[in-house]
Amino acid sequence: MAGAAEAWFAARGWSPHDFQREAWQAIAEGRSGLLHATTGAGKTYAVWLGVLQALLQQHPPGRHAEPLRVIWLTPMRALASDTARALAAPLQDLAPAWTLGLRTGDTPSAERARQDRRWPTVLVTTPESLTLMLTREHARAELGGVAAVVVDEWHELIGSKRGVQAQLALARLRTWQPGLITWGLSATLGNLPEALQVLCGVQPAPEPRLVRGRIDKTLTLDTLIPPVPGKYTWAGHLGAGMQQPVVEEIARSGTTLVFTNVRSQAEIWYQLLLEARPEWAGQIALHHGSLDKATRDWVEAGLKQGTLRAVVATSSLDLGVDFLPVERVLQIGSAKGVARMLQRAGRSGHAPGRPSRLTLVPTNTLELIEAAAARHAALAGRVEKRASPDQPLDVLVQHLVTVALGGGFQADAMYEEVRSAWAYRGLTRAEFDWALAFCERGGTSLGAYPEYHRIQPDEQGLYLVRDNGIARRHRLGVGTIVSDASVQVKWLSGGTLGSMEESFIARLREGDCFYFGGRLLEFVRLRDMAAYVRKATKRKGVVPSWQGSKMALSAELADAVLERLQAAAQGDFDGPELQAARPMLETQARLSHIPTPGMLLVEAFQSREGQHLYVYPFAGRNVHLGLASLVAWRLARDKPNTFSLSVNDYGFELLSAEPFDVELVTSGAVFTTHDLMHDVLASLNASELAQRRFREIARVAGLVNTGYPGQPKSTRQLQASSSLFFEVFRKYDAGNLLLTQAEREVLSQELDLARLAVTLRRLRARRIVFAPLRHPSPFSLPLMVERFREKLTTEQLADRLDRILRDMERGEGG
Repeated sequence: MAGAAEAWFAARGWSPHDFQREAWQAIAEGRSGLLHATTGAGKTYAVWLGVLQALLQQHPPGRHAEPLRVIWLTPMRALASDTARALAAPLQDLAPAWTLGLRTGDTPSAERARQDRRWPTVLVTTPESLTLMLTREHARAELGGVAAVVVDEWHELIGSKRGVQAQLALARLRTWQPGLITWGLSATLGNLPEALQVLCGVQPAPEPRLVRGRIDKTLTLDTLIPPVPGKYTWAGHLGAGMQQPVVEEIARSGTTLVFTNVRSQAEIWYQLLLEARPEWAGQIALHHGSLDKATRDWVEAGLKQGTLRAVVATSSLDLGVDFLPVERVLQIGSAKGVARMLQRAGRSGHAPGRPSRLTLVPTNTLELIEAAAARHAALAGRVEKRASPDQPLDVLVQHLVTVALGGGFQADAMYEEVRSAWAYRGLTRAEFDWALAFCERGGTSLGAYPEYHRIQPDEQGLYLVRDNGIARRHRLGVGTIVSDASVQVKWLSGGTLGSMEESFIARLREGDCFYFGGRLLEFVRLRDMAAYVRKATKRKGVVPSWQGSKMALSAELADAVLERLQAAAQGDFDGPELQAARPMLETQARLSHIPTPGMLLVEAFQSREGQHLYVYPFAGRNVHLGLASLVAWRLARDKPNTFSLSVNDYGFELLSAEPFDVELVTSGAVFTTHDLMHDVLASLNASELAQRRFREIARVAGLVNTGYPGQPKSTRQLQASSSLFFEVFRKYDAGNLLLTQAEREVLSQELDLARLAVTLRRLRARRIVFAPLRHPSPFSLPLMVERFREKLTTEQLADRLDRILRDMERGEGG
């Protein structure tokens, strides 16, 4: 079957790209690899036809299906059906007897039963479903013949514990099949060699291949300029004012995807579109992860068929689902990262040769600068890097129980296998032995409880799970995606709308109205973790809030923003975005200074509230949270004081009723990295943060289970259980490595300590410019508004801003 890929392309009048031929050749040589190419360039067939061609060489097609040979991993269930359709076309032509199947959380029980009797030749599945396959008693016999694994959207998995879960599963498959070929597909990654290493594991042979797909594809990144950007701005300042321009853009375009960064914003914009054009009811739709699967399927089908004018969506439609009719993407607010922007742009023109277009819709004037910066960074190829988590022991504990269920393991061999996964390449034998003992006896503090004796060695030292109850609980808890307990939202008359976080539903009283799934609903009652609703008769309701942090500005985009600001500071307002932001930037320059790459701007302002200090490191809100706490703690170390903090992606505000020594900041003394770890932990409630992080770790490690089907546990029950473990380990098992992991994750993920240290070193190298203010500057006002939002209603905030803006205008002489 040599040349099968070329022949299949030729039969369709297609000509392969050079990168596709390069991938086919590498796979023919038995090499693993990573293919990085533009969204819609043809990555799927580049790898799939190469794998299929190689398999046909080894197993010429006959009248009977081959056993399971290929696993195609996808990070999202929504991608699975699309991927299966793409894989089926060449399979039907080149090996019609071979079979293809799907295995995800959405797979019907009848189809699962068929697969249990005989696996398909090619299986499209998720990391969680693959892990569940590894828990089967005869996993080795069923999976030992797998010759190739393809990991789609590798950039989406690599930086998370789901990616680590995939690494461990691949290590298990390589143990059974040393010649396993592994390929990853990616469209947006800034550290490709490292991503290849993580995918292929430690010391792969033969040497894996990095294939870069470079094709000419028109990509347009532009901005919808607001009619009146204004001299002052704050988060959401322009939002609803962009309603009509957005409607006009949708009206003059083909099928349009409207992306928002959070689900609540998606609900708001769906209502704004319907409010402006009621006749579009049925032509526009809403899509996010909390909606019922049937609703999401209907929306996705409408996009593929081109029957919908527009869909308002979150990251639920970020990845490579093929919606050919989509001509245009609108991004509400900044995407906050170059990779995310390019990923979303690729949802339009999702085919070789078709142009892609993304238009940013700013929700405040500062986002105009982010838009220009993102375009410059994208054209320069400055895309964010993504690193694998480093040896998360909760995932390892879960994996050890998984493998013990799936036929068992010997400790020495398992240690070497785990270390072949990139995330655990530095795992010491002492750490492995601790994880093993924790699975076997529950560590030093849970030895008296049989339910935590999850694995036991037999006479030959083979570790197995012997208790059926433990096995069942483990299979129900497999995975690393952790979220608060959710409540089903159901019609009083029957039928399910989707799910909401329990924390929101718990605040509702009978008769309260809220928007969900594009509808205005009236809350009736909560019973058995289900919220019953009916169609509201009132005209207004609240928009649900979902837990989860706001997206932080990436380091690459932050640097690009400073470069655009430097151009403006030098009088260069090139491009429509900087021209529109010019009144605001000129006001900032007149009242203070425009921040630039070599400068750290510090502003001070005195009000009736007290002494305000504004600092602009441009390091993203996560770093600024840690930095603001650190600076406040260091300022109060010698002279006790209380500070209110406010942060955004550009800087932070410290507010104190009592005066403090500003020179400690303007001299740079508070930006030292000396005793950084100690000072960061002292400046925050580190124990509370670690306990919150431990809730997730306890669930991944199998200490806490979320209940059984039809009997889910509430968030309060889950938090109480994990808190109890946290306190027990602290008092009676201080050396518990899961506690150490919780502290490490707080520092590395929530506070981004590494980036905080880099930021402090950069700040020390910058020239500090101090600007006393008579009234807030355009850059300081958004920080002030962030603080107001926490204690003022919407109406009170509007009145407060009106007064501030009037004072500013008078201060500027009208």
